Amino acid sequence: MKKNFKVLFLAVFVSVASCSFTTKEFNDPNKDKLLLDLITYVIQKGHYDPKDINDEFSIGVYEDFIKGLDPLKRYFLASDIAEFSKYRTEIDDQIKNKDLSFFDLVYGRFQERMEDVKKIYPEVLNKPFDFTETETIDVDYDNLAYANSIKQLKSRWKQQLKFTTLAGYYDLVEDQNNKEKGITDSEKNNNGDEDNAEFSEASKKDKAKKEEPFVVKSLAELEQKARETAKNSLDEYFDFTKDLQRTDYFAIYLNTIVEEFDPHTNYFAPPDKDRFDLRMSGKLEGIGARLQKKNDYITVIEIISGGPAWRSEKIEVGDAILKVKQEDEEDAVSIVGMRIDDAVKLIKGPKGTKVTLTIKNVDGTISDKVLTRDVVELEETYAKSTLIETTDRKFGLINLPQFYFDMENYKERNAATDVKKEIIRLKEEGMEGLVLDLRDNGGGSLRTAVDIAGLFIKKGPIVQVASNGKKEVLEDKDTEVVWDGPLVILVNELSASASEILAAAMQDYKRAIIIGSAQTYGKGTVQNVIDLNQWLRKNDLGDMGALKITSQKFYRVNGGSTQLEGVKSDVVMPDRYSYIDVGERDYDNPLPYDKIDAAKYNIWDGYIDYNETIEKSKERMAKNAHLKLIDDNARWIKERRDEKQVNLNYKAYSADIAERKVETKRFDAIDEYDNHLTFKSLPYETALMKQDTTLSEKRKRWHKNLSKDLYVEEAVHVLEDLKLSNIKAGKVADIKN
Repeated sequence: MKKNFKVLFLAVFVSVASCSFTTKEFNDPNKDKLLLDLITYVIQKGHYDPKDINDEFSIGVYEDFIKGLDPLKRYFLASDIAEFSKYRTEIDDQIKNKDLSFFDLVYGRFQERMEDVKKIYPEVLNKPFDFTETETIDVDYDNLAYANSIKQLKSRWKQQLKFTTLAGYYDLVEDQNNKEKGITDSEKNNNGDEDNAEFSEASKKDKAKKEEPFVVKSLAELEQKARETAKNSLDEYFDFTKDLQRTDYFAIYLNTIVEEFDPHTNYFAPPDKDRFDLRMSGKLEGIGARLQKKNDYITVIEIISGGPAWRSEKIEVGDAILKVKQEDEEDAVSIVGMRIDDAVKLIKGPKGTKVTLTIKNVDGTISDKVLTRDVVELEETYAKSTLIETTDRKFGLINLPQFYFDMENYKERNAATDVKKEIIRLKEEGMEGLVLDLRDNGGGSLRTAVDIAGLFIKKGPIVQVASNGKKEVLEDKDTEVVWDGPLVILVNELSASASEILAAAMQDYKRAIIIGSAQTYGKGTVQNVIDLNQWLRKNDLGDMGALKITSQKFYRVNGGSTQLEGVKSDVVMPDRYSYIDVGERDYDNPLPYDKIDAAKYNIWDGYIDYNETIEKSKERMAKNAHLKLIDDNARWIKERRDEKQVNLNYKAYSADIAERKVETKRFDAIDEYDNHLTFKSLPYETALMKQDTTLSEKRKRWHKNLSKDLYVEEAVHVLEDLKLSNIKAGKVADIKN
């Protein structure tokens, strides 16, 4: 099983849980033992679907804790694992008895192995690597055996360090070759985009002043520099680890235990504000992205609309950040293997400063991306709309990045009221059909999802919520229908939580046709964040932290869960994420899919050709050559990500990269597509643009991207095909059949 894209969606309630189900006292004088006792008790009493803490549970904790500490098998020896294995089925008993023997043994041995490695890597990197040898490295770490001796461990580190150094050496050689050809760094990064503010003439001149005279170095000198950079990165990493205390590792152990219940149940050690913000929201104020550590790699799991990463169009979900270089420093620092908190400290920085990220892209290529740090522009996370014009018809599109609301005053501003305003504005412009774009929308307020659904139906149930054996049906009770015309909803693999609730309800009512990925993310659970300190009548041991616990589960009005299954699109259109692991089903220990009784609801009677329209769309997609190219690209990305053998011979390594670059060229046509649709901002925004040139540029860019969007084009075709019944047609002016 793989842990991928662990997203903390916004459908999480920060609350003080009721203590009514316990009379137990927690008074162990040892804080670790008290925490273990407290957490396991609370989770078993409060979790939606608590597991038995038995031998099977023990095996899961055993394997996940060791893998969590040493995912690439670069520290523990086979003899260590043999020694640990006696606890394989005993951890459940240790948990019940507040026995920390397993943790103490593994933690202590890990510290010893860290000290061993600190002696190994400087010695290895003190000697030149021979990149003319025929050699490969196997990066399938899951199936890699543990080293049998320190000597074998050193050999493994030597190969890994050779791999790291080779990547740096390749970059240095390529950079020198480009400079010899007269290609400047700024020209390489600019890629001909003269509109990019990062590469204005002023910034080019400023950078030129800072650049030192170019001196050609020998290959031996470049190899030495690559080794020095690799060593500096590891020095930095082990400097960071010096600050880690036993409590940090014990928090990892506690998380390993609670995550056996489900992947969204987590223990939060008492954090400072930065760490709390990071773990609860993942927001990086420097570049505007949410990150997750997977194995040793820091991976992008969400791009925040309006942030530097979003504006640059250089970073995407699934990218792994390998190195970070500050604008005033010569060398990049590797963050592979670094704690996410420490990696963030390098990525973050003052507004206006530049940071260079070495990225392993989704397609497997590696490149440097220069971003200018900034504060995320929250306005871009709000709903926005555009008018789509064809030869003789007008349609509306509303993009909703998340289901937001004001936590202090729901009526102040929320996604539902904003979507309603945009619908009314689009109707005033003669909209004949509506596209609601929920792609990449990770969720948010459940209430706003219910309220938005209510804009399209007269009344009825929207979602069912189950907890503690009870079921609650959340309904739209407002009889007002703001839009009763044709409706299409766009989704993808990253549409999650509240997005799935809305899409599922509209699909069950047959109110909208869902277009997008084979299925959405598949997160059908709700979490509460519980302050653990409230359980203690007397506490002299300090802050106990908090527990995020899964307490509820969502169900569609038809009775099916959105958990794991997500929402299956009526019309499936592949994208670059189609064959890679990005969903709830790719977690360890996800809660299962199940069904409950359906709620009472009436299918919408507004269309006369709902099913026929879906079949027409499927037929178009089956014949679409551009969609076939997108699918080929998705399969190619999957193949590249599954490659486990990497060449350590420079010529072979270079040839592999060159071949990959050539292969990617055939997919350039994906970004050059033109759907021949016209997109126009609404009058109220046009007026705002006269005073706000930045808004004008944002909308131009958005419209440019929409003009390349095949999914929007097909949504328009579906709207054109949908015909309303005579009853509905009489209510919607000028609907053309």
